[in-house]
Amino acid sequence: MGGHKKQRDGFTSKLGVVAAAAGSAIGLGNIYRFPCELGENGGAAFLLVYLGIVLLLGVPVMLSELVIGRRSQRNAVGAFKKLAPKSIWPFVGYMGVLCGFLIFAFYSTVAGWTLEYIVKAVTNSFQGKDLAAIEQDFSDFHNNGWRNVIWQGVFIFLTGFVVFRGVQNGIEKYSKVLMPMLLLILIILGVRSMLLPGAKEGLLFLFHPDFSKITGEVLISALGQVFFSLSVGMGALITYGSYIKKDDNLVTTSLSVTLSDTLVAVLAGIVIFPAAFSFGIQPSSGMGLVFNTLPMIFNQMTGGYFFCIIFFVLLAIAALTSTISLLEVAVAYLSEELHLKRQTATVLACIATMLLGTYSSLSLKQGSPFYIAGMSCFDLLDFVTSKVLLPLGGLFIVIFVGWKLGKTKFFDEITNEGTIKASSKKVLLFIIRFVAPLAIALIFVSGFIK
Repeated sequence: MGGHKKQRDGFTSKLGVVAAAAGSAIGLGNIYRFPCELGENGGAAFLLVYLGIVLLLGVPVMLSELVIGRRSQRNAVGAFKKLAPKSIWPFVGYMGVLCGFLIFAFYSTVAGWTLEYIVKAVTNSFQGKDLAAIEQDFSDFHNNGWRNVIWQGVFIFLTGFVVFRGVQNGIEKYSKVLMPMLLLILIILGVRSMLLPGAKEGLLFLFHPDFSKITGEVLISALGQVFFSLSVGMGALITYGSYIKKDDNLVTTSLSVTLSDTLVAVLAGIVIFPAAFSFGIQPSSGMGLVFNTLPMIFNQMTGGYFFCIIFFVLLAIAALTSTISLLEVAVAYLSEELHLKRQTATVLACIATMLLGTYSSLSLKQGSPFYIAGMSCFDLLDFVTSKVLLPLGGLFIVIFVGWKLGKTKFFDEITNEGTIKASSKKVLLFIIRFVAPLAIALIFVSGFIK
């Protein structure tokens, strides 16, 4: 390490911390994936299960990551090396860095679609088309492999630009502007959607639970969605936790991030479902729910042209705040463990992502040779990260905090060395030690059986 210790970059304000961590959590997972999952799993019943899991597991796992990060003041790998030297634990950090890298490789494909759709919206190319024509557009674009790759490259460049600038001047500065903008746009669209004829059916679907719909499968889907949506289990929040000041309250930070993440997911539901019901689109139409349904809605809306542009810009912003945290995991690792300059580390990580990402984008083309084990490279990366690496990462992180780091250090971090009262600390530790590992393990195993 040498004798000199250069000052680590970090967040300067509480708002910066929450905006950046919420930015990491809020992304296509909320606006694109959550409505799909909710639509396919019976609506309001899924929402209730989701909220329960967020509180019972989401908050404690997120808190565990922030504790590891701030306690160690290191990246995802360095954190475990410092807190559990000469042990097998740093392996969890390496797994997190790998997971973040793999997610960035396929997530940037979808992120690139948002840019294509901004162009489509600006050039008014949805005008006068019916649903079949819009669906055909989406499929043609998918099959144009290199066009996907170009947009993906642009998105990786934008992400690199922010991370290149560092934590304070890059991540914090942009998150503080982008996150409130995102919230505002969602609220405007939500109000507009609720005023459509027949919107009431959509709201009932979203908020009036039918408890007979709660099955084991719904539980598994909700758990997977919570992990994906909150970005827990891959070291992003360990990395962000290491930039948090010692006097910030980690429990309230975890709660603020979780609440804002859930609020955005619910708002996305309010934007999409009343509109889907109003135009007679199946709530369970999966991937197409966002890219096909919404252009239809905007087509038939007063001022639809502007709302359409605003929405896809919003989607791009949501994707960007997430890709920033995915890239930061790798950059923090490269610059601190391999002692590369931040700028060099950013460029190298972007090039590596682009190589694997190109493979992922091209694999979506019909008849593509980029198939592995019967799955497209894109689907394989999605499966390995969301069904294997994220739950395993979350599992090891709670076991580490509950049993290896131990009670004293955990209480030290969440009470800021005893300066703030954390009345929930014993309950939180109990959940981290017993409830979370059991629940995650159960879901992980049942997911595989399924």
